Amino acid sequence: MKVSVITVCYNSASTIEDTVKSVLQQNYPNIEYIVIDGASTDGTLDILQQYQSGITKLISEPDEGMYHALNKGIEIATGDIIAFLHADDVYAFPAVISGVAEQMKNADALYGDLIYVKQNAINKISRYWKSGRYFPGSFKWGWMPPHPSFFVKKEVYNKFGTFNTHLRSAADYELMLRFIHKFGVEPVYWPEILVKMRSGGKSNVTLANRLYANKEDNTAWELNGLSPFFFTLWIKPLRKIPQYFTHFLLKTK
Repeated sequence: MKVSVITVCYNSASTIEDTVKSVLQQNYPNIEYIVIDGASTDGTLDILQQYQSGITKLISEPDEGMYHALNKGIEIATGDIIAFLHADDVYAFPAVISGVAEQMKNADALYGDLIYVKQNAINKISRYWKSGRYFPGSFKWGWMPPHPSFFVKKEVYNKFGTFNTHLRSAADYELMLRFIHKFGVEPVYWPEILVKMRSGGKSNVTLANRLYANKEDNTAWELNGLSPFFFTLWIKPLRKIPQYFTHFLLKTK
C-alpha cells in the first residue's frame, strides 16, 4: 500500500527540517510525501528545496489556514493511507509508517500515542498522551485520539468528507467525531508512541481560549446532528491533566 504523508507549514524555518528528515528516514519504501507551504517568507521554502528530491509534491501558495491546506493535500494525495505530520512534529522512530501500513491491511483507520516535547529540546518530554482503546461511546466521555497519530484510508475521506474549514480549532476533533462516532469507522489502536509534538498549542492557554474551544467542540457535535452528555465538553480538557504526570512512567520502562 502507498502511504501519503502530508505536511503543512507556514513560516516554520526553525522546525521544518526536523519534520522532513523524520519522514525521509522512514524505512517504508512506498511513501508519497506532500508538503503544502502557505507562501512562507522566513526561509522555510529554502529549507524545503534542499530536500526536494525526497519530497514528491511541494506546493507553496497562500491558503486559508491549516485545515484548508490539509484538504488540498488530501485532494492531490494518491496513497491508500493518509497521514499528517505537522511542521512542529516528528515521527518517534523510523518504522512508524511501515508498522501503520502492516496493521491497516484490514482496517480503515489506526491511531497511536503521542508525546509532547519541549520546543527547543525534542527529547525532553512534557506530556504523554496515552490514547487508550476506543469503545463505542468513548467520545461522549471526552475521549479523542491525538490527530497526528491518526491514520485513515483515502477511501474514508472520499466517502465521508474532509476537514470543515469553518472551524478554527476543532476541525480535527469534528472529523474524528464524524468518522468514528457518527459513521462507525472502527480504528485499530497501536499502543506505541508514534509522534513527538512540540508543545505550544493555543486552545488551552487562557480561559477565553478554553471557552472558545468548548464552543467549537459543541459545534462539532451539532454539525453532525449528535448530542453529547451534559459534561462531555468539560471532561474532555480534564482528561489532559494526567498527561502531565504519566510521562514519568516512560522513564521507568
